[in-house]
Amino acid sequence: MNFKAILFFLCAILYGDIHVFNRSTGTETELKTLSNTRPLYISAKDLARSFTSKIYENAERKKVVLYISGVKVKISGNSSYIIIDEDAYQMPEITIVRQNDLYLPAEYFLNLLKSTILPGINFDAKKELLEIDVIRFNITDIDIDVKSNGTIIRLKTKKAFSERNISSFINKHGWYYLTIAGAVIDTTNINNGLTRGVVRQIESDQIGSTAQVAFKLGSKVISHDWYQGLDPNEVVVTLRTPLGQIENHIEDVKDKWRLDIVVLDAGHGGKDPGAIGKYGTKEKDVVLDITKRAGKLLEKSGIKVFYTRDEDVFVPLMDRTKMANEKNGKLFVSIHANANKNRKIQGFETYLLRPGKSEDAIEVASRENSVINLEEVKDQYADLTGEALIMATMAQSIFMKESEDLASIIQMELDKRLNTPNRGVKQAGFYVLIGASMPNVLVEVGFLSNPMEEKKLKQDMHKQQIAEAIYHAIKHFKQTREKVLAGE
Repeated sequence: MNFKAILFFLCAILYGDIHVFNRSTGTETELKTLSNTRPLYISAKDLARSFTSKIYENAERKKVVLYISGVKVKISGNSSYIIIDEDAYQMPEITIVRQNDLYLPAEYFLNLLKSTILPGINFDAKKELLEIDVIRFNITDIDIDVKSNGTIIRLKTKKAFSERNISSFINKHGWYYLTIAGAVIDTTNINNGLTRGVVRQIESDQIGSTAQVAFKLGSKVISHDWYQGLDPNEVVVTLRTPLGQIENHIEDVKDKWRLDIVVLDAGHGGKDPGAIGKYGTKEKDVVLDITKRAGKLLEKSGIKVFYTRDEDVFVPLMDRTKMANEKNGKLFVSIHANANKNRKIQGFETYLLRPGKSEDAIEVASRENSVINLEEVKDQYADLTGEALIMATMAQSIFMKESEDLASIIQMELDKRLNTPNRGVKQAGFYVLIGASMPNVLVEVGFLSNPMEEKKLKQDMHKQQIAEAIYHAIKHFKQTREKVLAGE
C-alpha cells in the first residue's frame, strides 16, 4: 500500500460525514465528524458553512465565534461551556481541538441550538442527517412615532392576518398587550426596538403559534386601537394621550440624543496583532485591556457600553461601525496604539475622520487601514480613495463638531494623567470610522515602536490612567451635551 492510500485509509477511520440539508437556502453540505469518539463530534467550521454563518476564529486561544441567525455563539476548545448571546450553557462533554478546528458533541450542541435560537433544526444521528429550517418570521420589525396627541406603533409584517386573530388590551399595571394568532415574531428585533412617546419598554414572546407583544406605558392612555395596513404590510397601533402631554414628546426627542450608549472599539484582534513593540508587546492586547478598563468605569457610572470585540478575535473594519449603528450607539471611540519608523517618537494623539493633511497622519491611517488585507471581502473598500473618501467623510459632517469637541476633551484628559507628549488632534481617513452615525474618534494612546513607551504600555497603572482619561473625557462630553439639551 503506497503512502497516499495509507493516508486516505487513516482519514476514513478518523472522519465520517453528516449530510446537511438547509431548507432555508436550498443548499446541501457535509459535516466532518470524529468517528473514533463517542458521542459523535462534528466540525464547528463545517457547521458555520452549513448555516452560511459568519465565523471569527482565534486559533492561538482555540476559540471560535459564530453568528447564527444574527446571534453570537462563542465556542472554546477543551471546554464544556458555550456562550449564546452572553448566556452560558454547559454541555456534558467538552469541545475537542483537532487539526485547526473545534469539534462539538453533536447531539448536545445541536439540541442546545434548537432550544435557544433555532427551533427549526432537526438532527437524526442514525440517518446521519441534519436538517436546517430557519424559521421565517412574519412579524419582523417595529417603529414608534410620537404625535402631539399620542404614540403610533407600527409592527412590520410579511402578510395580512385575519382580524379575528388579533386582540389587544391594557392591564391594571399599565401594560398594553397585542396578541396575534398564527404569527411568528422576531423577538430579538422587536425587543431591541427604540422606545418613544408613552412606550417605556417592549417585551415580545412566541407562545406556540401565537405572537404577543407587550408595551409598558409611561403615562395615561385615554384610548387605544389597531388596524392593518397592506402597502406595506403592517399592524398599526394608536395609543391616544391628552394634548397636554406634548411636553412628554419634547422629552422623548431629548431622550433620543442623550448619551446613554457608548460603543468602545478595541483595534485589531485575532489574526491581526496590530503594531508589535521591540519586546514583543502586541497592540491588540494592550488596547483590549484599556478598552475593558474604560468600559468598566463607564458601566459603573450608569452608561451602557457595547464592545465591538471583548476578546481576542478578528473583526472586519466596517463591521465595527455597523455594529455600533445597530446598537443605537450615541458615541464611537476606537482605541489603538501607534508605531513609527523613528523609534524616538512617543506620545498620544486623537484623530477625526477626514482625509489626512500631514504626512504622519496619512502614514498612521495607512497602517491602520492595511488590516483590510486580512479580510475575506475587500470589495467594500475599493472606492474609498481620493474624492470617494472625501464624500464618505462629508456624509458624517453632521457629527464633525461634536467629534472635534470629544477629541479635544480626550487629549486634555490624557494630558492631565500622562507624562508623555501631547501630539494634539489630527485628521486622517480611517476606514474603521466610516459609516458611524454618531460622534466618533480614534485614539492612539502611545507608540509601541518607542521601547520606553512600550514598557509603560505594558504596565497596569499606565493602562488604568489611559482608561480613566477616556472615561472622564466621555463623562465630560456627556455632561456638556446634555446641558445643551436641558437648555441650561
